Amino acid sequence: MLIFYNLLWFFALFFVIPIILVFRKEQFNKKLSLTFPSVILKQGNIWIHALSVGEVISAVPLVESINHKFPERDIVFTVTTTKGMAVAQDKLEGKVKALLSMPLDFFWFIRRIFNYIKPSIFILVETDIWPGLTCFLNKKSIITILVNGRVSPRTFKAYKKLSFVTRKLFEPISLCLMQSDLDRERLLQAGVRPKEKVITVGNIKFDRLWVPMNNDERRKWLNILGLDPEDLIWVAGSTHDGEEEILLSVFKRLRSFFPDLRLIIAPRQIKQSPEIIKKAEFSGFKAILKTEIKAHEISNDIIILNTVGELNRIYGLARISFVGGSLVPVGGHNLLEPASFGIPVIFGPYTYNFALMSESLIESGGGLRVKGEIELYDAIKRILTETEIQQNMGSHAREFVECNRGALGRVISHIEDCLT
Repeated sequence: MLIFYNLLWFFALFFVIPIILVFRKEQFNKKLSLTFPSVILKQGNIWIHALSVGEVISAVPLVESINHKFPERDIVFTVTTTKGMAVAQDKLEGKVKALLSMPLDFFWFIRRIFNYIKPSIFILVETDIWPGLTCFLNKKSIITILVNGRVSPRTFKAYKKLSFVTRKLFEPISLCLMQSDLDRERLLQAGVRPKEKVITVGNIKFDRLWVPMNNDERRKWLNILGLDPEDLIWVAGSTHDGEEEILLSVFKRLRSFFPDLRLIIAPRQIKQSPEIIKKAEFSGFKAILKTEIKAHEISNDIIILNTVGELNRIYGLARISFVGGSLVPVGGHNLLEPASFGIPVIFGPYTYNFALMSESLIESGGGLRVKGEIELYDAIKRILTETEIQQNMGSHAREFVECNRGALGRVISHIEDCLT
C-alpha cells in the first residue's frame, strides 16, 4: 500500500514540480523541503505537528508543559496551513527551537525534513495523519503519539467503511490519546489495534491558560473596535454560510428591545467577510470590517472580525455568545473560549464534532442548545433581560472549564514514559 501511495505522489508531482520551480515561491520551497531555517538542531528533538489554527491553539499548553518537564530537549513545531503558521508564529515565539511548514507527504521530502529535525519522538495534535510520514518514522524506530485525538461521526463512517485502510493508517502510531471514551470506542470499532494503545485521557483544550480580561484590556479592545463601555455586546464566533442570515434576522428583532446591542461576527472563513457586510447593510445596519475601523470611531451596529487569532480574547467583551458551525450541519466549533470568560454559550443542534463537550456544558448549566432562529431569539432575549440567568449561566460555564482540567498532565505522563 505504501508503495502504491508513493507512486500516486510521484505521478502527481511529476506534473506539478516543473510549474512550482518556475514560480519559485518561498511557500513552494517549504512544501518541497527545499529550504529550512538557519537554526542548527541537535539530535533527539521533540517534533510536534498541528494542522491549522485550532490545533495550534490546542498545542500551546502542550508546548509549554513539555518545555517545563523536559528543559534539556528542544521542540521543533510544524504546521500545515498558512493561517496556522501565522498563529504559531504569534503564540509560540521563544517557546520552540524551530518553526517549519510541513512538506508534502512524499518520501523524499519527508526524509529531508526528518534529517533536519532529528527527532526522538513525533507528537501529532488531533488530526492530519499522513501515512507516508508515520510509516517513515516507524521504520526509523521513532515513536509517534496522537494527542487530543477525536473521531467525528463523518470520519467514523469513513473509517468503518474502509476499515482495512484505517488499520494500516493507525498501525505506525504507537499511542492514540483520545479526548473521550466515545472517540476511543469509535477507533476500536474501526479496527484499530491493539486496543491497549488507544487510551482516553481527556481534552487538553481545557488545560489552556485562560487569562481573565481586566479593565485595561477591556478598554483597549473597546477602543480598537469602536465600541462604547455601555454597549451590550453579542459575539458570534466561527460562523458559516447560512448562519449569518439567521443571526442578522435575530439581531434586527432584538434591537427593538435592546437599542444598545452590538453584534460582532467572526466568520470561520475570513474571505466571506465582504459578503457578510453586504448582507448586514441590506438588512439596514451600519456594518464595518474590523480592519477598517478608525481610531475612536463609534456607532457601528455590526463588526465583522476579519482577522486571525483575536476571537479568543474578543469573546471576553461579550454579554452573550453564539458558537457557529452549529445551526448548519458543520458539526460545531470550540465552546471553551467563551465559556472560559464566564459567558453564557449558545449553539445550534449540529455539534457532533464536540458531542461530549456540548452535552456536558448544557448539563453544567453554562450552555444552551437552540434548534433554529425562533429559539435563538427567545434565548438571547431572555438571557439579556434577566440578569440573574445571565450571571448564573456565566458562572456555570466558567466552572465547567475549571472542573474538566487535568488531561494535559496525563498526556505529559505518557510522553515521559515513551521518552524513557
